[in-house]
Amino acid sequence: MAPETATAHITASTSLLPAIQAWEIYLQDQSRSHFTIKAFCGDLELLASFLPPDRTLGVITTQELNNFINWLQNGRNVPCSPKSLARRITSIKSFFRWLQKSGVLINDPAEKILQQSVISPIPVVLTPEEEEKVRRVAGNYRSARKPDARPYLLLALLLETGVKKGECLTINLNHIDLNATNGPVLFVRYANPQNRYKERKISLSEEWVNAYKEYQAQYKPVDRVFSWSPRRLEYLLEDIGKEAGLDKHLSFDMCRWTCALNDWRSDLEKDQIRQKLGISKIQWREISLKLRQLADAQITAEAEPATESGEA
Repeated sequence: MAPETATAHITASTSLLPAIQAWEIYLQDQSRSHFTIKAFCGDLELLASFLPPDRTLGVITTQELNNFINWLQNGRNVPCSPKSLARRITSIKSFFRWLQKSGVLINDPAEKILQQSVISPIPVVLTPEEEEKVRRVAGNYRSARKPDARPYLLLALLLETGVKKGECLTINLNHIDLNATNGPVLFVRYANPQNRYKERKISLSEEWVNAYKEYQAQYKPVDRVFSWSPRRLEYLLEDIGKEAGLDKHLSFDMCRWTCALNDWRSDLEKDQIRQKLGISKIQWREISLKLRQLADAQITAEAEPATESGEA
């Protein structure tokens, strides 16, 4: 549905609630997720409850919108996290930008509102030494009296491909092509068409393929590669970390970030890293900043022992 169609009965004299309903229809037609639409419309309905009931679109001012944002932070008496505040500002700016582009409003009162970005804490990653330890521990299971390739298969997959937990859990046997023209690959697939942009093809190492063949012979998977609950696989990673003597909590997320950092430090083309992770260019802005900080921190940590040795 075009913006003009969604706003056919909306004018500058329309109040907020009918306009929000029209915007909801527009977002649905744009195939936005149910959760995004619910959050965005909820944010605008909160604005509608803050403004006088008779306030129409054409008379809403930038100052009123700033007053609303200040109220969210200081006057509502309900905690508003930085992340929630940033989303609500995004909702407001998106809504009024849509109204202006649709011709309902001549001027956008939200245009000059400053967006407040939120950067989450720097993630915890494995050092090269720690990665070697966990790989060795997981590898030991392959050569135990009762061989078990599963710990190594899971760990190595996460460290080599950087797939997320949800993606890992939905890998089917037919998502792995051992006979691809340019070498074995993993196809990361999504059932929901809205997530098609996240789909990708990632190369698999020869060592992982060898472990995969051992795993197939041992477990004989029929459909999914890892047919266990998320918690069971989380415990598996935790056990590997404990056995390796880590002070850190080995997790899916830690492995994903470690994979991305390894690629970053190997000078892999930055856009290739983004595509391998299956994230958008907007998400990449924050991710790349964190990777740069992590890389700098690792370089500094690696240089410190050498400096001390030189001084001695």
